[in-house]
Amino acid sequence: MPDNINITKLRVIYADTDAMGIVYHTNYIKWFEVGRNEIMRQMGLLYTDVEKHGFNLPVTEAYCHYLFPAKYDQLINIETTIECISRVIVKFKYSIWDEDKKHLLTEGYTIHACTNKEGKIRRIPQIILDLKNKYNIKGE
Repeated sequence: MPDNINITKLRVIYADTDAMGIVYHTNYIKWFEVGRNEIMRQMGLLYTDVEKHGFNLPVTEAYCHYLFPAKYDQLINIETTIECISRVIVKFKYSIWDEDKKHLLTEGYTIHACTNKEGKIRRIPQIILDLKNKYNIKGE
């Protein structure tokens, strides 16, 4: 698997479903965060490292397209890539598949700005820009 793609396996727990055993829609956004953290970890940059440098990456936009429902006890694959890193944003792309990759369950993206600890917008820090060159991630 290329270094710029992360696949995280996750089993759907009962608490993430509704009375019909179907995953409640907001949990997909939570799983996007799981994928986001894991791809950064895979690339050698923990989110806590970003925070130690005095920065946060708040979500400024989230998009989720639901195609097939995930169900209780189902094993899913969260496939995450960093689609682009520019001087002002980072965009992550997600595809959530069933265990055998027969059905794409959900796809989407999140866009993140960069802020300092006081919440003021800042340019993307060099520790993140370095990933752009190392992993040949496009910019805008």
